Amino acid sequence: MIEIYCVNNDKTFLVPSATSAKQIIEYAGLEDNHTFLGAYINNKIRNLNYKCYEPKRIEFIDIHSSIGMKIYVSSLIMLMYKAVKDLYPKAEMQVKHSMMSGYYIELQNVDIPQQDLCTSIKKTMKELVEKDIPFETKVYSTQDAVELFSKVGLTSSAELFKSRQKLYVDVDILDGTINALYSEKVPSTSYLKVFDLEVYEKGFILLLPDAEKNYQEPATLHLQPKLFSIFQEHKHWVEILKTPYLPKLNEAVKKGYENQIIQISEALHEKKYAAIADAIYKKKDNVKFVFLAGPSSSGKTTSCKRIAVHLAVLGIKPLMISLDDYFLDREHTPKDEKGNYDFECLEALDLDFFSQQMQELLEGREIELPKFNFVSGQREKSDKRIQLTDNSILIIEGIHALNPKLSKQINRKNKYLVFVSALTQLALDSQNLISTSDNRLIRRIVRDYNYRGSSAERTLLMWNNVRNGEERHIFPYQENADSIFNSSLLYEIGVLKSYCYPLLAQVPQTSPAYANARRLQNFLDNFTPISSQSIPPTSIMREFLGGSSFSY
Repeated sequence: MIEIYCVNNDKTFLVPSATSAKQIIEYAGLEDNHTFLGAYINNKIRNLNYKCYEPKRIEFIDIHSSIGMKIYVSSLIMLMYKAVKDLYPKAEMQVKHSMMSGYYIELQNVDIPQQDLCTSIKKTMKELVEKDIPFETKVYSTQDAVELFSKVGLTSSAELFKSRQKLYVDVDILDGTINALYSEKVPSTSYLKVFDLEVYEKGFILLLPDAEKNYQEPATLHLQPKLFSIFQEHKHWVEILKTPYLPKLNEAVKKGYENQIIQISEALHEKKYAAIADAIYKKKDNVKFVFLAGPSSSGKTTSCKRIAVHLAVLGIKPLMISLDDYFLDREHTPKDEKGNYDFECLEALDLDFFSQQMQELLEGREIELPKFNFVSGQREKSDKRIQLTDNSILIIEGIHALNPKLSKQINRKNKYLVFVSALTQLALDSQNLISTSDNRLIRRIVRDYNYRGSSAERTLLMWNNVRNGEERHIFPYQENADSIFNSSLLYEIGVLKSYCYPLLAQVPQTSPAYANARRLQNFLDNFTPISSQSIPPTSIMREFLGGSSFSY
């Protein structure tokens, strides 16, 4: 018998050695009904088939957590891949990007009307769910895996295996169909009852369980044409550079082309900033305010400064303020359901004071800007005064900048809205995306360590709260934007790897953040390191690495 401590109900009990995590759910007295999708076992992410031979600390994971959702998504993509291969063996399934509470997926080498494809694939997926087929994982030598995946047409996966320089590969198997999706899986297909599949553009949206419906129903398809076009534009761009997947980028770096990749990536950013400035300039007779929003570590501050430079080139005098300076004094800050200060909600800002100052600016009056002291939790005077003139524009940066409630008193014609986010251009292979949130998390780990004295552990522990705030307060308004700027850079994770990896290694195994740290380390193992030496001082990357020519 071995001792198990279950975090979920704070109980310690004995089970026979070699008991699986799934069986331990019953020993713990927890109600399951396929609620739990995986487990942290001694702070390592494991599937529920994992067997325990020694005393363990176990925390079971459900879909409400980010890791639980990753397990569900990875399993669901494998389910769809199995359905596609059963129906159309010669079809090539490509997971393109995340989109609208789901994933945008295209099929190649299939000459069948889209709606017919969609109907047959969804029907087969549901049949596979009813059959309750177990997910399996087997370990192959890299050489054997390369040969096997090349044989079944997963050539980009085979190239990734070769570029990773690891001896072995975990191969996912579902009733004889193989793939490699880098996440644990649910025990069997019957766990995947909640999903939908809808035709969209040239492919399909695989819709995930909806958080607002307590994950009991799939999300409804909401069109986001602006965001979709940005993803498509950048996917097209990496194909032009012949780096659609990570192995091609790694190969280019090993051949000594990293400086060219950096230069071209930065030139694209420069071109996009100039285009946004030009669009604002065309509306200069009316536009007096540029509202710029984006999630954490998207590069909002650098984007403000670079747009300002391009506006100055056009003869516009740019002024810049941060919504962070309009926080209410600490004692007036709203609290969440747990009694903690909720700094992420719109009501944490002094909306009346902000509206008053914006109105005074519109009337041509001079105002004194506030400055928030984050140590004392009080708003202070800044002794900085600004006034809008005929050739000036105010750029307002903050997470709530696109929320219509913030600026409802300002006429729409007087506003230009910009959304900034790191919408990752690169994919690991045709089956595995690089998560945009992971991209930003890696940025933030490096920035928090460099500028805020925060460990990777601390950043990881607060990330879920940050993400929850973004889902509530930022992403619902992204389609309001007049321009969407993709701040990701093709080369950035290769650069950030050298900075982030040792910080992740410092997270102790006793920490709840350990599993996420190890997951990110495994992810970074795929990348060939890239030197930061050639990154220009105006780059958005300098906001995180240091060495910027801008003041922050």
